[in-house]
Amino acid sequence: MDKKINVPLSKEDAANLRTGDYVYLTGTVYTARDAAHKRMAEALEKGEDLPFDVNGNVIYYMGPSPAREGRPIGSAGPTTAGRMDPYAPKLLDLGLRGMIGKGRRTKEVVDAVVRNKAVYFAAVGGAGALLSQCIKSSEVIAYDDLGAEAIRKLYVENFPVIVVIDSEGTNLYDLALEKYKKL
Repeated sequence: MDKKINVPLSKEDAANLRTGDYVYLTGTVYTARDAAHKRMAEALEKGEDLPFDVNGNVIYYMGPSPAREGRPIGSAGPTTAGRMDPYAPKLLDLGLRGMIGKGRRTKEVVDAVVRNKAVYFAAVGGAGALLSQCIKSSEVIAYDDLGAEAIRKLYVENFPVIVVIDSEGTNLYDLALEKYKKL
C-alpha cells in the first residue's frame, strides 16, 4: 500500500506502517553515517547533548556527492545500514523513530525497533541521483570536518522508501527469503 507521511514521524504513523508498504516521506530527515554515529556515541558517553534531538526523527544513512550548481545536494543514495548497528539501539531507545538505509539489520536492532515501536525503511540503492531530486534543502548541522559523513538536516518531499522492518518486527528480508525457499 502507498502511504504519504510527514516527518518527524509520529508514534501513530510508525505503528500503522506495515512491512512492504511504499511510503513517501515529506519533512525533515537527518543524515548520519559511521563516523557521525561514532561521534554521537562518544558524546552520549560523555553526557553531552547530541547535535539534534533524535526523538521522533528519522536518520538517513547517506553520504552525498557534491551538489551540482543550483541543486541543494548531489547524488544521495543509501549506504549499508549494518555499519550503524552498534549505535542504532541506543538511538532508538532515546526516541529515534525511523532509519533509512539498505541491507539487513542485526537482531539487536530489530529488538530495539520493536521495543520502541520504530521503523526501518529501505531506499533503493543505485538510485541516488533520482532520490536527490526529492531533497529540497540540505544543511550541515554537525561534524563538518567529516565531509560527506557530516550530519545534515534535509528537507524532503515525497521521498520514496519501503518499510523493511515494521514496529512489530516483521522483516521484509525474512519474508522474501521464505518465499524464495518455497520456489
